[in-house]
Amino acid sequence: MTPRRLRWLLAACAFLVSGVVPIAAHGQVARPVVAAADTTSGITSGTVRGDAFMSPALGVTKHFMVYLPPSYERSPGRRYPVVYYLHGLGGHETDWLAQGGIDVVADSLIAAGMREAIIVMPDGDDGWYSNWVSPLPYETCRDSLLREAPERTCVRRFHYDDYIARDLVSYVDSRYRTQADRAHRGIGGLSMGGFGAFKLAFAYPEVFGAAASHSGVLSMLLVSSAQQLPPRYATTVDTLLHGFFQRTGPQLFGRDLATWQANDPTTLATRLRATGRPMPAIFFDCGTADGLLPQNRVMDWELTRLGIAHEYHEHPGAHTWRYWNEHVRESLPWMLGVVGRP
Repeated sequence: MTPRRLRWLLAACAFLVSGVVPIAAHGQVARPVVAAADTTSGITSGTVRGDAFMSPALGVTKHFMVYLPPSYERSPGRRYPVVYYLHGLGGHETDWLAQGGIDVVADSLIAAGMREAIIVMPDGDDGWYSNWVSPLPYETCRDSLLREAPERTCVRRFHYDDYIARDLVSYVDSRYRTQADRAHRGIGGLSMGGFGAFKLAFAYPEVFGAAASHSGVLSMLLVSSAQQLPPRYATTVDTLLHGFFQRTGPQLFGRDLATWQANDPTTLATRLRATGRPMPAIFFDCGTADGLLPQNRVMDWELTRLGIAHEYHEHPGAHTWRYWNEHVRESLPWMLGVVGRP
């Protein structure tokens, strides 16, 4: 373990257990620097910080991590593209750093010539980056046994799409020196976060100009195998209440199939295509030993059928951090090739 990684892990632990912190003016929360430059590797490193803000969409203070590129502190007049990376089910805002090493990956890619960017990693709870139909009451959540303190995971309103696409984007653009337009803003994620990245990019094409997914839940209505083409989709909600959605499906999307369709990335891509509005650039991949491979292959099939430009890859690997750490090295430079253009 490098000295920088050790310092980061120790400081991140302190950040995670810090609980509620005083809120400054306009709902902003001042946070300490979590990790700074490391000179031991010979690569100029960026800075990782923790931050928090009051989200009107959720009604609570939410935390996120932010990677600031190597030149950020010494170039106060410069603005940067920004990319958002979303965690998976059961994760939190530190996952892409502690397990994915995305900051180290960014440092090495920038040293090799990739355009510098701000990387934002929010806490999405297990909210599926969606607005829930029948959410758990705040008081019930606070009285439940949780993996984290209630202050870190309970929300007053379950409006997770608005939290990311509106509240977080607005706060980041006001707090950091971003290039604040869709042409310089992208979103990516893994598993549930891949679902969130595609769903939000297709639902808010005026906000995000690019979307990347690793091992994403991309066609949640699929009930046929990847070999059955054209694919067969659910006609009742009951057929969808298994796996990821067995416990929370009715609370999340209800029992009206139209609501599930309105949140399904494959359906959203089809609907966006029909409107003629700008389509985000699209990149996704999946491991050949991943249970979500059929959904990713069907997304590829549907996008091809619709004539929507995209980049899709399959690699050896499963639904693991080893896979995601390896392939974020491909999605990041792809993303900056789109939103990092002058």
